[in-house]
Amino acid sequence: MLKRRLAALASLVTAAAAIAVAVVVLWSQWDDLALALVCLVVAVVAAWYVLSRHGAARVLAAVVLVLAIGAAFGFLVGEHSVVMIVAALLLALATAGLARFALAVDPASLRTAAPPGVPTEPARRPVLLYNPKSGGGKADAEFVAAAEQRGIRAIDLTQGHDLVQLAHDVIAEGADVVGVAGGDGSQALVAGVASEHDVPFVCIPAGTRNHFALDLGVDRDDVIGALDAFATGYERRIDLATVNDRVFVNNVSLGLYARIVQSEEYRDDKMGTAARMLPDLLGNDYDPFDFRVHGPSGVDASHPDLVLVSNNVYKLSGIGGIGTRARLDEGVLGVIVIDVHDARDLTELVALESAGRGPSFRGWHEWNDRTLVVESGRPVEAGIDGEAVTLDAPVRFAARPGALRVRIAPHHPGVSPAAVAAHVQRGGVHRLLGVAFGRTGSA
Repeated sequence: MLKRRLAALASLVTAAAAIAVAVVVLWSQWDDLALALVCLVVAVVAAWYVLSRHGAARVLAAVVLVLAIGAAFGFLVGEHSVVMIVAALLLALATAGLARFALAVDPASLRTAAPPGVPTEPARRPVLLYNPKSGGGKADAEFVAAAEQRGIRAIDLTQGHDLVQLAHDVIAEGADVVGVAGGDGSQALVAGVASEHDVPFVCIPAGTRNHFALDLGVDRDDVIGALDAFATGYERRIDLATVNDRVFVNNVSLGLYARIVQSEEYRDDKMGTAARMLPDLLGNDYDPFDFRVHGPSGVDASHPDLVLVSNNVYKLSGIGGIGTRARLDEGVLGVIVIDVHDARDLTELVALESAGRGPSFRGWHEWNDRTLVVESGRPVEAGIDGEAVTLDAPVRFAARPGALRVRIAPHHPGVSPAAVAAHVQRGGVHRLLGVAFGRTGSA
């Protein structure tokens, strides 16, 4: 606690120093700063063209971008000492770093304040369904041996089993807790069966991205440790959602995003891939998606190019940057609809996506509801928890509040990054002052 208090005090001091240096710079050469601002505006426009054009136009825009940034830097430096400008930047960075340390939240402390469920008794007949090929082989021989040492019956999914039928069969044979070591698509299928029989479910993060595990508060780097949820840990109820009666645990994408996620580069660079592909997907030969979505005012009349429906609400930076959910028990669908009218809209969307500010786009509509219907005159391409499928229209979504009993290992966080971030952001300056001056309850 003393280290955090000292960091908070130091953060306040460096913030004051950074402001003082900035005032000196601003006061002495306001005319150069105005010229620098003009250059930065030119740079922003050039950046839009770089992102939205091809060929010679993109090359010319790139040259203008470099020259504008160079000129802006030149005007900012002016007659000032470069040391002054660098000092202001370093002080600002120090302020942010010290404040982050001072306000850091240990997920375990949030779990202590609000435990993620109720303590459980060890499973009597635990069963684990695992895919040894998922996630590059996370469910390897060592993992299977660890499961068997814990008395967990492990069944290999690559032996020609139908996953859904297998889940029904093991529960019919007496399994009282069922888990899956695999990707989010497999998690959703078995979670749906577990929900139908009201049997506790364990998520083992053996897939590639493991979004579901992340939002449950499962440590994605501790695949073997996640097995402890079968013995002791916490159990709570969370929501599921359905699309045309098929269960999903994360989200369903229709339209542009359903095509973007098929790119091989998507997993390594979500926002960058989205920004690169959008101009081509919405080019001159673009065939608009035949979607009609009934929602809040302004949405009914639109013809969206992207629809993203999630099991509870995501905190997003853009269509290419799926974030995390603070909660999985609000009983709602998160809905995002994006409508791109013309080239100007496309340029704006690409620029905002590249900056991680997709939700600021004028054609971005976002709300939540218990149900949603997307109408179309033809079959609809979709991505369900990352799996490419084709759905019959109309596409019907529904939330299933409290449908799944889920267990979390006792030593895993039990809270998502979005929940931690929401706690940190709540009254940030007030909390920083509270930590600095030792006010109880500020941290």
